Amino acid sequence: MDDWLIDDDRLSIGRKSVLPGEGFFIPDSYEEEQAEAEAAETLADAGVVVIADPDADGLACTALIREARGEGALLPAGPHELTEALEWTAEYADPDATVFICDLCPDRESDIAPLDALIEAVERVVWFDHHQWPEDLAADVDAAGVERTVGDSEEVCTADVALSELDYDFDEQWADLAAVTRDHDLWIRDDPRSDDLADLSYWSEPEEYIEAVRDHGPDLSPEFHEFLDEKRVEKEALIEKAVERAELREVGEWTVGVTYGRCSQNEVAEALREQGADAAVIVKPAGSASIRGTDSFERAHEVAQQVNGGGHPKAAGCKPDIYDDMMDYAHHWTTQGAVAKQAIVDAFRRLPEDEEEGVDTER
Repeated sequence: MDDWLIDDDRLSIGRKSVLPGEGFFIPDSYEEEQAEAEAAETLADAGVVVIADPDADGLACTALIREARGEGALLPAGPHELTEALEWTAEYADPDATVFICDLCPDRESDIAPLDALIEAVERVVWFDHHQWPEDLAADVDAAGVERTVGDSEEVCTADVALSELDYDFDEQWADLAAVTRDHDLWIRDDPRSDDLADLSYWSEPEEYIEAVRDHGPDLSPEFHEFLDEKRVEKEALIEKAVERAELREVGEWTVGVTYGRCSQNEVAEALREQGADAAVIVKPAGSASIRGTDSFERAHEVAQQVNGGGHPKAAGCKPDIYDDMMDYAHHWTTQGAVAKQAIVDAFRRLPEDEEEGVDTER
């Protein structure tokens, strides 16, 4: 396949909105081989290892750990990459290493299958999080010997947990960083700096982001603000496309805004809330989806758990298991996520009348 076919720079906003990014078209086997080689190099001789979601919250945790411990080799891992990260750390980490797992929550037993091997391979494993944990998986992680601390997902972000649990006298800059990170991660949005942190974590490399917040806390340098201003022109155009194609559906007692597109899901969800949506579903071209709630709908994690995902009461993610081959993805792009949308809307309909119990939110 010619490189120009997947070159983002040559696509119009309209086409970019409905197609996945270049990375989608690189085979997973090739990416995994490269990622494992990079992980082995990162983990070699590291006394402290951080496995973290590379968003603003996970990277803030990494910065806090480096400040407290003086080091911290970062192994970035999204929710669907947790198993591989645990496997690679068990295989390549130094036996004397302390491993921190941050801002990640297992959705199923297979996610933590390598945990016993990791416990045996390293000196200590610490887990900081703030997501909604299924009780059975929480019990399994605790029984394995992990030092697990999970904050209240409605009150704190994982950076708050790290700030509280790490044995270190942090300067005020770090408390400020955690507060601004929380402002975005819990979708409070009282502090304009929180959008800056979220956008910078998305558009910059993890190490660049960590260096920026270690140097300046949540008050970014003028150079970063200039960078963000340039990137936001396209961001706003992609948000506009997603909002334009959204529709409001009445699902049981709720109004659910449903849309499709490569976009910043939080801003799209806010626009749909302003149109009267109790919840928002944003299906992405790569096949995943974001589910956002409001004060009138705090069960996003329950919806996501039915379609291969999980998260918080007001913010969750998933990837419906509906893609068997590239023809399914072609249908996904040309119908703007019709099958994925329906699978998630059906999950709303299957919600029981009362919230499900059996979720461990604090420890």
